[in-house]
Order: sequence, then structure tokens, then C-alpha cells
Amino acid sequence: MSENKKIETSEWIEKKIVDFVENSPENSLKSDKAEPAWGTPLVAFARGDDALFSELKKDIGSFHWTPPELFGLAYPELTIDADELAVISWILPQTRSTRKLHRHEISHPSEAWSRSRLYGEQFNELLRSRVVDWLREANIPAVAPLQLPQWQWQESKRYGFASNWSERHAAYTAGLGTFGLSDGLITPVGKAMRCGSVVAHLPVAPALRPYTEYNAYCLFYSMGTCGKCIERCPAGAINHSGHDKKRCAAYIGEVTSPYVEKSLGEPVSSCGLCQVGIPCEASIPRRK
Repeated sequence: MSENKKIETSEWIEKKIVDFVENSPENSLKSDKAEPAWGTPLVAFARGDDALFSELKKDIGSFHWTPPELFGLAYPELTIDADELAVISWILPQTRSTRKLHRHEISHPSEAWSRSRLYGEQFNELLRSRVVDWLREANIPAVAPLQLPQWQWQESKRYGFASNWSERHAAYTAGLGTFGLSDGLITPVGKAMRCGSVVAHLPVAPALRPYTEYNAYCLFYSMGTCGKCIERCPAGAINHSGHDKKRCAAYIGEVTSPYVEKSLGEPVSSCGLCQVGIPCEASIPRRK
């Protein structure tokens, strides 16, 4: 495929994703105010042979898929080289309204944030399916990693809770952001977001990453300043050493999830207080 054709195809799928997020009635908090769950998305691409995918596998655990491995699970009959695969990654930013409401909370998630975690992630799952459908209709084999029946939670010897495929690490590889002290991904539209990805037989140019360090955008790691997410965490799960995943999960399971169930009728893994009221809430923070 020529370079011009690669660009045209990438622009086509990016436009489809942006249009769907901006215009689909399913992008909704499902509240009386008829508010969208997400703002305008960011979309980027990484090539299947990007060296970062192999490095992630070594770093996180042997269970973590590379693009060729997961693509092979979906299409065992095809033999496709890694450089002919694309990882399509997107960022769904929280709306200004949701962030404002959530910013005022100190111990429990706001209803708007919990709705975005529940109904917004349902929309994200729909988006994964739609992207796969659009590509297959164009005779381009594609798969959403999180929709593979083999996807599951795993235990990383180094990092604890993990999985076969990380949407945040895919976004990091595609050049969409770097990690912060709380383990959240700091993107050009901030840390208050969700992300998703699809892998397709779609040759693209190598990812353009405007960073070389995995924590380049975090003020604490890059300058030794900030640490505002430490103050925002009601569970005490963030400190100068990083993010305690088990303590975080315990607070969600014991406190916030039952709290959200009372208002939405079902338990939701909702918290996210460390993603607002901080310099990287809605942008890459400026270095002073």
C-alpha cells in the first residue's frame, strides 16, 4: 500500500470514529438532561511491529499480547506480517460538565462520572464493535482485543492487576499520552478520559510519539513537583512511590461501588477522583 493510501485510509477511519462519537444518540449519560458521555475523541495509530509492544510484553508479563498474537487468535487462518497490522487507538474525554461536577466531590464519585463509567463505557464497547464492522465491510480484517473471548484479567509479578491487553498502553504506544503518578494516562485532552482500540490488517506509518519517557507529561516524575492526585485520592492509594492498585480496588469494591448502586441500580467500578482537580485534568500540564 502506498504512503498516500495509508494516509487516506487512516483519515477515513479517524473521521468515522469522530463522527460517530459526536453524532450518535448512544453517546449519552442517559440522564434527564440528555448530556453526552464523551467529548470529541482523539485517534492515533501504531504499527503492529512497533518495538514497544514487545517491550510491554517483557515488562508486564508473557500473557500480554502483541498485535500479531491477538490478531492470530481472531484470524488463525491468515498469515499476516506484523508491519501490515495497525493498532487503532482512541481517547474519549470526559465532558467539561462532568469534570466540573466531579471536581467538587472528595470521597464518592459524582453521579455524572458514574454514568459515564457505566453508560459511557457501554458506548465505548459499541464503538469498538462499529469500528470492527466498518473495517470488515471494507474487506479489512479487524478485531477489538477486549472483545476476544480469551481476554481476561491477569496478575503481573511486577505490577499486580493486569490483563492480556491494555487500552492505555496501546494509546501510549500510539503517541496519545504518557503515564502519571496515579497510573492514569495523561493525554492532550487530559487524564479524565477512557480509551479503546482495534487491531486491523491495515498498513499504516509508524507511530509519531512526541515523547521518549513513559511518564514525560507527569509533573511529579519530570520535575518533582505537583502530586495533587495524592491529595485527591480518598483511599490513600497514591503516594510518592506510585499507585497501590489493591488499596484502590478495595476502596472501589467496598465504598464507591455500593454507593453508586444505590443511585443507578447496579454496582459500578466508579471513582476517578484522582483524575480531576489536578493540573493534568483536561490537558498536558505546563512546566513552570
